[in-house]
Amino acid sequence: MRSIPALFETTVSIIQSLTDDKKAPLHVGEVMACWTYLAFVEEITIYEQIGLNTTEDNDLHDMLQESLDVAHSHIDQLSKFMQIEGVPLPDAQPPKPNTNTGAIPAGAKLTDKELANTISINFVMASNMCAASASQSLRTDVGIMFIQFQMDKLTLGLKMKNLMQKRGWLKIPPLYYSPGLPQQ
Repeated sequence: MRSIPALFETTVSIIQSLTDDKKAPLHVGEVMACWTYLAFVEEITIYEQIGLNTTEDNDLHDMLQESLDVAHSHIDQLSKFMQIEGVPLPDAQPPKPNTNTGAIPAGAKLTDKELANTISINFVMASNMCAASASQSLRTDVGIMFIQFQMDKLTLGLKMKNLMQKRGWLKIPPLYYSPGLPQQ
């Protein structure tokens, strides 16, 4: 267990690094993490927009809109950060136009269950990317940014899981009973 003075020194060090105007340049891993996460989030917004255009479930629509709003906030924050740091931005796809849900044939659109599972996978992947990026960042501001992004995605993931359970869309693996356990 760490001593109180060691915890205090760590806290002071973190605060100093956040307020220090002489930040080290980003290392190649931090640049790659920023670039990759931005490209990933920009691409997933396409699926969220398609979902908004195709779902007729109000709760899923609200969830997709919240997810899209969070994605846009991550894109804005990360794009500004990367521009300040001189990191080129990945090419982004243009947004999808709004369409009438009823005008899309059933075979040409994802079901609500497929949409929810696809977006849920996004939350898992994004959360994992953010955790790895935060742990590999030397600059505290970069690490904290990725921790914030991760918390946003974990929060969305929990909300989506609850919606998926409520609607019966959650894919649950079979229960495992160890051969050595007493019978229930």
